[in-house]
Formats: sequence, C-alpha cells, structure tokens
Amino acid sequence: MATVRVNGIDLYYEERGKGDPVILIPGLGGVGASWGPQISLLAEAFRTITVDHPGTGKSSVPNTGYTIAQHAGDIAGLLRALKATPAHIIGASTGGAIGQVMALDYTDTVRSLVLVGTWGRADTRFRRLFEFRKRVLLELGPEAAMHLALLLLYSPAYYRAHSEVWQTFVQSLKVAAPDSSIAAKRIDMIIAHDTLGRLKDIKQPTAIVVGELDVVTAPYLSEELRQHIRHSELHLIPGAGHTVYVEKPDVFFQIVRGFLGKLSAV
Repeated sequence: MATVRVNGIDLYYEERGKGDPVILIPGLGGVGASWGPQISLLAEAFRTITVDHPGTGKSSVPNTGYTIAQHAGDIAGLLRALKATPAHIIGASTGGAIGQVMALDYTDTVRSLVLVGTWGRADTRFRRLFEFRKRVLLELGPEAAMHLALLLLYSPAYYRAHSEVWQTFVQSLKVAAPDSSIAAKRIDMIIAHDTLGRLKDIKQPTAIVVGELDVVTAPYLSEELRQHIRHSELHLIPGAGHTVYVEKPDVFFQIVRGFLGKLSAV
C-alpha cells in the first residue's frame, strides 16, 4: 500500500496483520500478490509484508541492479526502514535465492528462512531451461514466454483444472506487458546465482519446501540445499508443482505455521 525509498529506488510493499514480522518474497515474476492465499493466512498471526521486486509490479524499474545480491540488499533495506527486523523470510524460487543471500550478508534482518522451490547453484538442466525461456521471451515475445512459464509452473492436474490461470495472465499482458529487456536481465541474474559453497554459514533455522512435481527447480535441488544448510529440514509436498503454495495452500501453510510456531515457542 506504500513505497519505501531504498538504495535509490522505490520498493512497493503491502502490510497486513500484527505480531512477529514475516516477509513473503516472490519468484521470478516478482509481484508480491502472487503469494495468493498465503498472505491472509499468515496475517492472522504475523505482521505479514509482501514486496514487489525492483523492475516488477509497482516498484521502480531501474536499468541496472538486476542481481540477486542487489535485490537482497534492497529488501534488507526495506525491512530496516519498516523496523521489521529480524523477520522470518519466506522466499519462493527467486525469492528463496534472495533469502539465502540475506541470511548470509544481512544477518541482522533474518530470524529464520523458509526456502520454497529454490536452488543454491544452477546446474546444466536449470541453465538450459532458463536460457530457452529467455530465447522464447526475446524471439517470440512476452505472451509466448508466459504460456511456456505457466506450463512449467503448475502441475499438469492443476493446470488442467484451472484454465482461469492462463486466461488471467494473458489478460494482464494485454493491459501491461512487462519490459522484455528487464525480464531478460532477471533471467540472467537467476542463472548467475551461486551460494552453494557458502550455505554452510547460514545459522538461522531453515525449512525447505518443494513440490514433488516441480520441474522448474527439481526436488533434488532442494535436497542439495538441505545437505548444505545446517539446522535445516526438508518437506516434499506430493502432487504439487513449482507454485506449491498456490496448488496446495493448506498443506503449505500448515508446514510454515508449524515451523514458525516452533521458533516462537523458543
């Protein structure tokens, strides 16, 4: 509902609820509202903050600064400006990569981590997938790129049962198509993300959540995170794809609420 000036850009955020601060950091699309039902569920017990990444949604669209490290610094600055530190960080995909860097480099802002469908280092499959998505974006345009993304983000059963998902996205593109050059830079930044050798230094309690049918950040990448992050736990949600928090909202919320509840009891 407001913006905060951080590192020379305006970050759009919304805030609901009271209690310990929680920030929901979205994936590559970058828009905080993409967390859907999790926002209201968490706001019943927590001060729940959502944010639009730089270059997306209602935040500034700078020409430079599209790195995971820069985004981590920007969101850490937002939390400090809101006097919401340390916060429980819940990051999906790209948001999980940002959360890893925040836990390592902005430790005062992070109380715990929930890493959802994310990765520590791009492997060959991941790199090829996103290089192809970038090629589709630049050669065929945003609508083709969105259709490809939707085929990948959701499990087949969810996609089949929810045709309104792609209809809503196509309509949004007609209203305001994203800048393809910015979107391409954002793809480059996630391919470049690499914290794997540093993850052993994360000291905050960490829950790792992934959908069993995730083909964007395959479950083995979450297992790799679990092996490298001390004090971490892994939750595999059956029947769900990459957007596990939308496909299985109640199951996802119970995992997160249980994890945060244990920390509040300490």
